Amino acid sequence: MDASTEFQRAPGVPLLPETPFRFICYFIARYRWWYLAMVVFETINSTCGILVPYATGQVIKAVTQAHEHSLALVTGLRGPLWLFVGLSIGEVIFSRAGGRCQIVLGPRQRQTVTRALYAYLQHHSHRYLSNDFAGALAHRISETSLGVSQTLWTVIFDFWPMAIVFGVAIGILGHAHRALAELLGLWSVGFVGISFWLAMRARPYAVAAAAARSETTGKVVDAVTNLTSTRLFARLGFEREYLDSQLKKELRAVRQSNGYSERVRWFQYIAAAVLKIGVLYYALRLWGNGEITVAEFVVACTTALLIINEARNLSRRFLEFFEYFGNVANGVHTIIRPHEIVDRPQAVAATIDRGRIEFRDVSFGYTPDQAIFQNLSVTIPAGQRVGLVGFSGSGKSTFVSLILRLYDVQGGAILIDGTDIRAMTQESLHGQLSLIPQDPNLFHRSLMENIRYGRLDATEDEVIDAARKSHAHDFVMQIKDRYESLVGERGVKLSGGQRQRIAIARVVVKNAPILILDEATSSLDSITEQAIQETLDEVMKGKTVIVVAHRLSTIAHLDRILVFDQGRIVEDGSHTQLLAQGGSYHRLWSRQAGGFELDDGAGARLDRATQAEDDEPSVSQETPEDVIGHDRAPKDDRDEQLKLS
Repeated sequence: MDASTEFQRAPGVPLLPETPFRFICYFIARYRWWYLAMVVFETINSTCGILVPYATGQVIKAVTQAHEHSLALVTGLRGPLWLFVGLSIGEVIFSRAGGRCQIVLGPRQRQTVTRALYAYLQHHSHRYLSNDFAGALAHRISETSLGVSQTLWTVIFDFWPMAIVFGVAIGILGHAHRALAELLGLWSVGFVGISFWLAMRARPYAVAAAAARSETTGKVVDAVTNLTSTRLFARLGFEREYLDSQLKKELRAVRQSNGYSERVRWFQYIAAAVLKIGVLYYALRLWGNGEITVAEFVVACTTALLIINEARNLSRRFLEFFEYFGNVANGVHTIIRPHEIVDRPQAVAATIDRGRIEFRDVSFGYTPDQAIFQNLSVTIPAGQRVGLVGFSGSGKSTFVSLILRLYDVQGGAILIDGTDIRAMTQESLHGQLSLIPQDPNLFHRSLMENIRYGRLDATEDEVIDAARKSHAHDFVMQIKDRYESLVGERGVKLSGGQRQRIAIARVVVKNAPILILDEATSSLDSITEQAIQETLDEVMKGKTVIVVAHRLSTIAHLDRILVFDQGRIVEDGSHTQLLAQGGSYHRLWSRQAGGFELDDGAGARLDRATQAEDDEPSVSQETPEDVIGHDRAPKDDRDEQLKLS
């Protein structure tokens, strides 16, 4: 990838920086006044807190200088007492003011980061989304949004107050005795420096532990999503063992991180004890030599104890800071990547009026050494219904994926109505294409919302009419909540055939000029398939239609059939014409229709082709559950009973 496209972004997405530090600064800038207010409040709060020992010293000084109990003593204490009261009240007011800002800004900040990351993720390519667990990506978004807030809270409410405390404390001790201030200053510099160095050494372990936790979350989500397949394959024990292996891997990473953190804590507790003993011993010597007063002795000891309490957990805070920052870094490096497929600056929202599709010298491969198409040229006239058949990995699904622009061609062009699809905005292209995939993905929303997803402004009557046409209305009406029934994650509360009918209804509502069916009736029994085929024939009228099928009976009635083999179209014609040629299509049709075995090489290949799924990346991501559905015999009507009721 050259420098000019290294960080290409889809138009309209948030311009999120690709480095963690700049990413955090990007969101600080959006709420700069809130953060400035928190810094001011914490500055005053910390100053009040560290000045309390000074006020205490002034009270003690006034008491020790008094010779008798009298009103004069009360008068002399008035100033120090008011200082003490003012500082105590200031701590309460300004600490809670900062806390209030945190309470108001925190949720808003997390939502802003989540919204921006999701908007950016939406524009990543099919290839990107296929290479990552959906659960892991969602976890990264959640971790990153929380990590931004946690990182900033650590800086504002931990590191900044500590810097104020150290600075004011050294100033107070300098006023009491310069040597005490120098001792505390040297200790503070040494302690902070060593703590930072140790935390930096611990950072890789913390990052590794966070990555292991994220991977575990992704695998748990993946396992839960496919729990039905786990049961049907009788792999409950296997999945537990598989999860245990990941948990052991995570445990090793966490133990390494925690073990190093424990060594760091040994240092901080020893260093704190040394300061306590050193300050007490040195202050006693100074008092014994008459170099400081009792009040200054008290100020020195109480100030040192305050600093120790603040600094004792500094290394832990550094570790937490690096962990939070590491979570942000993981999310940024995972999600804020260049978008593979973006709209050109001059891309237009083209209107597809006719639906003529042309592949013009198209070359494409998923990797540089895996060419699928080389100079492929074919034209599908507007309104023509075309079936795609071929051997496994022959290029059928790739052909469809390129029309959908899930990938960009490396050579040549794909034109619809004479316009290169790369010159169209992706939204306008996808808005005028309808896809019924082999395994339709439904949202965990109501049936009404899932069908209306094809056209958001569709009326309730239009949705119900589409459901009738797709033979879904009858089973929907048998459900307690009917069209308001929730379908479960990915539609798991519906049978495969019911999901397919809802997907068809959604396409009927959309009514796009180009219709693509990828094994659209594979989950249906023969009777339902025949009924829906009549609906699809009605839906196909006036549209350009592309049908990918292994069951040749579903495409025999189409206008044209393209036979693929190793990225080439080896046969092209109607069902009758291809049978008359006696070639690959004839052999495949004979095998499916006549049921006899072929003993030549082509027959063996066809045998494998009719029993296996395409090895190439599919438009619809298959799961083991889907494969089970292909291996089963066609379901009768009893298998179509809804699991929602």
